[in-house]
Amino acid sequence: MRSSNPVFSRRGFSRDNGYAGFNAQPQAGGAAAVGTQTNPPNPYAGAGQQAPTNPYANNPYAQPQQGLQGAPPQTPVTTGRMTMDDVVMRTATTLGVLVVTAALAWALLPVDDANISRSIGIAIGAGLVAMILGFVQAFKRKASPPLILTYAALEGVFLGVVSSVVDNRIASGAAMQAVLGTMAVFLGVLVAYKAGWIRVNRRFYGFVMAAALGFILLMAVNLLFAVFGGGDGLGFRSGGLGIMFGIIGILLGACFLALDFKQVEDGIAYGAPREEAWLAAFGLTMTLVWIYMEFLRLIAILQGND
Repeated sequence: MRSSNPVFSRRGFSRDNGYAGFNAQPQAGGAAAVGTQTNPPNPYAGAGQQAPTNPYANNPYAQPQQGLQGAPPQTPVTTGRMTMDDVVMRTATTLGVLVVTAALAWALLPVDDANISRSIGIAIGAGLVAMILGFVQAFKRKASPPLILTYAALEGVFLGVVSSVVDNRIASGAAMQAVLGTMAVFLGVLVAYKAGWIRVNRRFYGFVMAAALGFILLMAVNLLFAVFGGGDGLGFRSGGLGIMFGIIGILLGACFLALDFKQVEDGIAYGAPREEAWLAAFGLTMTLVWIYMEFLRLIAILQGND
């Protein structure tokens, strides 16, 4: 089973063609137990352990196994392994680039009547290129920091113009409200996850994936009807239905965050290499952008109906 996030469904965040860490308990010091049905092999283990199918089987930074009986315990190897600090710093860097370019786009690409077409055109172009770069990184074998930061910069241009249009022409203050809403969801899910109120297991994953697939298909159908029929298509993004689907989109984003937190936690526990922190940052950024856009759309609908 793979993660809902295309970044985390790649090597290093899944093991034995399964979902990383689900129903597995790492040993003290960060390594997973090996060779039992309840504790699948550590995907980041070094030589001498049961051979896993994960590409990180030869990871030199994985926790070494205990030596012969009676030998002194070995100190866990941490240099070169991904840590929570690495994830936090890479995520902060990626989001920082996104926020800076969004602010520049807001300031330098006006959305008045004389310039709105040009600004929207630039935003759409930046968004399409960002989407392509996102797909390229999602299917690359290794994280590429320049590619990830370029994606963040272009995504920021897109979000900056879209936010400016909504804030200045549809719903005043919508951008800040969407930012606050996104932060609240992030912190709420993080607290709930750390407190154990959200249990990320295979059943949770299956439910989220089924709901996300249905949501995306409905939005795709609505977009096709809007393109060829005009207006808002089937009405899934306006009025009462738009409010309902906006709330569903935010809830799905919150579920994606829980899955992302689980994947980061497992990557650290199983000794993922430090460069994988860039993938974690990339995946979390994608999820936060999803939540922000759903909030922005929902606020625009709610204020537009006043």
